[in-house]
Amino acid sequence: MQFARVNDVTIHYQVIGGPADRPVIVFANSLGTDFRIWRDVIVRLAGDFPIILYDKRGHGLSDIGKTPYSIEDHAADLAGLLDLLKVRNAVICGLSVGGLIAQAIYQTRPELVKALILCDTASKIGSADMWNARIAAVEEHGIASIVDAVMEKWFTPAFRNPDNIAFRGYCNMLARQPDEGYAATCASIRDADYTEAAARIAVPTLCIVGDQDGSTPPDLVRKTAELIPGARFEVIKDAGHIPCVEQPEALSDLIRNFINTANTAGEAQ
Repeated sequence: MQFARVNDVTIHYQVIGGPADRPVIVFANSLGTDFRIWRDVIVRLAGDFPIILYDKRGHGLSDIGKTPYSIEDHAADLAGLLDLLKVRNAVICGLSVGGLIAQAIYQTRPELVKALILCDTASKIGSADMWNARIAAVEEHGIASIVDAVMEKWFTPAFRNPDNIAFRGYCNMLARQPDEGYAATCASIRDADYTEAAARIAVPTLCIVGDQDGSTPPDLVRKTAELIPGARFEVIKDAGHIPCVEQPEALSDLIRNFINTANTAGEAQ
């Protein structure tokens, strides 16, 4: 395991080496998960690209840090990690809140970003009332109290089959995140709005969504893609909010094809 001290927070991360002439892919996780959600994508891309995974503050093995958070705080953590690792011109692949972090890091540190992959995310996600209700539930009853409702948004009915042991594992992943870090990240999503900033994105961008995403539905992701000049939009069949778990092969193929065809080859570090 690898750890770094960034902005007074211990960040858990992993570096997987790859060809020096290929861009680094940086994966940023969704709310309530750690970087293990990318495993089945990583095994398909490892060896072809250098890869960085990390747990944002308040998640996984990273510190909770001082709350509340903003998306800019999360972006500063990622920027600090990339500075420490001397990475520039990376392909930032962010899922859900990770996609907000990707948009924020482009606005604050554009030299770090060669291309964006915005997966099951939007320029603005949800309403203040929705996030405030989520925060209140977690603060009063803990994450365990919202697991069933969240899983209905995360995964397709087929994946939520009681006989699917992987589904039980992802329930455990969500329930075992720190309540304080989860609630603080909910607040950061509530307060983030990159709608106007989307028009200023000037790097190749791919927007992806599962066809059964209950958190950021296809129409919402499509509208975000339409805000970004030249952005591509793709829908993954038979996937909910976390296609890296349900359809890793389809997601890996989209990532690989995008990088290979979107003029993102060249200097990686």
